[in-house]
Amino acid sequence: MTDGRFAALVSSLMKSLSLSLDTARRFMRQSTGLDAAFADPGTALDHLGFVQIDPINVCGRMHDHILRHRVRGYREGDLMRHLHGEGPRRAFEHHLPDSSNLAALPLEAWPHLQGAMKARAVSDSTWSGRLTPAEKKLAARILARMADEGPLSSQDIESARKAKTHAWDSTTLAKSTLHKLFFHGRVLISHRDGIRRYYDLPEKVLPTATLNAPMPSKDETARWLAELKLRQRRLAILKSSEVRALGDEIISVSIQELPKLKLHLLRRDLPQLEKAQNSPPSTSEPLLIAPLDPIIYDRRVAEQLWAFDYRWEVYVPPQKRQRGYYALPLLHGTRFTGHADLKADREAGKLHIVSTEGRSAKQAAKQLASFLGLRSA
Repeated sequence: MTDGRFAALVSSLMKSLSLSLDTARRFMRQSTGLDAAFADPGTALDHLGFVQIDPINVCGRMHDHILRHRVRGYREGDLMRHLHGEGPRRAFEHHLPDSSNLAALPLEAWPHLQGAMKARAVSDSTWSGRLTPAEKKLAARILARMADEGPLSSQDIESARKAKTHAWDSTTLAKSTLHKLFFHGRVLISHRDGIRRYYDLPEKVLPTATLNAPMPSKDETARWLAELKLRQRRLAILKSSEVRALGDEIISVSIQELPKLKLHLLRRDLPQLEKAQNSPPSTSEPLLIAPLDPIIYDRRVAEQLWAFDYRWEVYVPPQKRQRGYYALPLLHGTRFTGHADLKADREAGKLHIVSTEGRSAKQAAKQLASFLGLRSA
């Protein structure tokens, strides 16, 4: 038996392994693409499974922060151009089935979203649930117009202001109807003008082959979702149901310095893990990463594996914030060494530094300013 075949046999039988903390950190950096740039947004998306989208633009948007360190030559807005550019669609925007998070997803995801879409359409949620009688009536008009006219935004649809269901709820009937139709998969985002969404019928947005793909079983979608978590983070804490769903496709991982932390990785990531084990310590430049970057998305993992207690504070009351409204974590090698709370003034062409922590934070802020086409103030 050759060495290669023997190694393959050993890896196929392996059920668990033990890693040093430094190896685990290097593996997460490398396997999520921070150390070897992908050729384009599509390649990154296929590898990561999804990229989270967020409209807040204080110093760049979430998805651009995630991809600017991972895609060679990435420019602000490249993900949206990939999603909505000319030519056949290779990806689309939608909410993840197990959350309300909006994400860029490859076409393979579409069948696995159907169960969640159907469930939302009959739920009691005022945000994404069944249409009210007034919304149902307007929906018929909207869908008919889209069939005839093409993409529409809420601004193109005349409607009364929706009756309030909460003190903060002041949207129009057109917006709430389009929002629910999107959650139910009856319309999709055709393109955007800034943050304004233009919707169209699914058959006008996605390829026919994608729309006609066989519907997976509940077990197949559960397996896909569990795998998606590992594709996104590469090392992750799994629920017992996710472990059962993935079966022999995963390996349990213990960290020598952190015996209580139980992680898993995809078996097919073993070659990348071997590369991380044999690579020298990272000497890469300091990076300001996205607040919801894959390597710190799970706070439990961030606190233990990265020794980094971080919280995205956009929705935290000002008096309770520790770092700042949109503070970006500072990653240097395999350590988080600080943060930078930044604010872009597009009209003045400057990126203002509200606060920083860490010796390299200002250097990393200058790199971000250059990416945004701004001067560092």
